[in-house]
Formats: sequence, C-alpha cells, structure tokens
Amino acid sequence: MSVKIYLDTVIPLLHKTTFGVLATQSTQLAGYPFASILPFVPDERHRPVFLISALGEHTKNLLADHRASFLVSSPDGKNALTGSRLTFVGDVTPVDASPNLVARYLRYQPDAKQYLELGDFAFFRLTPRRARYVAGFGEMGWMEERDWENGVVLPLADEAKFYRELVDVLPMGIRLLGLDCYGVDIERQGKRERQQFPNVLVTAENVGEVIKRFLVAL
Repeated sequence: MSVKIYLDTVIPLLHKTTFGVLATQSTQLAGYPFASILPFVPDERHRPVFLISALGEHTKNLLADHRASFLVSSPDGKNALTGSRLTFVGDVTPVDASPNLVARYLRYQPDAKQYLELGDFAFFRLTPRRARYVAGFGEMGWMEERDWENGVVLPLADEAKFYRELVDVLPMGIRLLGLDCYGVDIERQGKRERQQFPNVLVTAENVGEVIKRFLVAL
C-alpha cells in the first residue's frame, strides 16, 4: 500500500548511510544502465553529493547524460527485503562546491581528502525529480522534487559557525559530523549515529541552543 512519505521520514536513512549504488546511462552500451558503488554526503537540503574521478566510467556517463538513479539502504538491516531503502530518480550534475560544502563533505568522508589532493576529482550533486521510499511490507510511497525544495534548511555558513563553537566542547570519543534543522550526526567509536530532533527547528538560533544541550547530555 502506498502512503505519503515526508522528508523527515527519510532523512535519518540518508544521514546514517555512507554509500549507495548509482546507476547511470552507459555510453559504452547505449540504452543500458551502468551501476557503481559510491560514497556520498547529504548537503544542506539532504541531496546526495558525490566526489568522483574524471576517469570513472560513471563520470563519463554523467557528462554525456545527467539522468541517473541512486539507491541507499539501511546499514542496520540484516535482511535486504525488510530493511528501509530509498531510490532517487533525478539529475546528477557538477557542482562548484563552496568551502563550507567541501568542509562538510570531508567531516563525513575524511578519506576523501587524499582524492581531492590528486586534482582530477570533482563534486557532483543529485537533484531529485522523484524518490521511492520503502520501509517494509505495506510501508512505501513516492516523494517529489518539491519535498526537498520545501524542506527547512540550515545554511552551510550557519552550520560551519555552530561547528566551530561546538567542536572544542564535545565529550570524549564523540566526533561531530554535521547538523541541520532536523537533527545532528555524530561518530561514536567509529560508528555513525543520527540523532533526530523531536520537532523540526525552524531558525538557526534554535538549532544552536538544542545542539548544545544535546551534546552535554551525551
């Protein structure tokens, strides 16, 4: 049965997952999809951002045809058919990443620093046209582009400001990855965790206050 899916329902999955499968339009065999496993980081609007090499087959495909699909699935699920998963259908295009976006990406994917230093890697972003979310039998539905466009956004500049204020007061063993109006991402003992707020915070000031209280309680 198809039900209405809201952005705050899928955000925890996007923020707990470190990689997914990107299917591009093959230039080598026209009309056939080409699938690649890629790490990603959600941006301030929770859209997947990739750092990919100019030599990658998927990169060549995207430069020829930006239409693609991207699948992420729950890292906690033992059964692929019962765990939650999200399939994007949209456009993957190059993005001129700001310093704040680059910094955010490297907090989530620190190994990417070595790839940036090689010089032939570039950032791409997936802009969703539609997305299909499945949480289990009878729990599935479609999302539209406007669901991402209408989400509450914490600007990257505000996130960077809060990060600088909070990074020195983190409890031992906790690494702050990112924060937004829906929750906060941390790494504890090498494992990524998503802490979702009970309610969406609509102002940057509210985010700062809630995050400080949250970190003290960890």
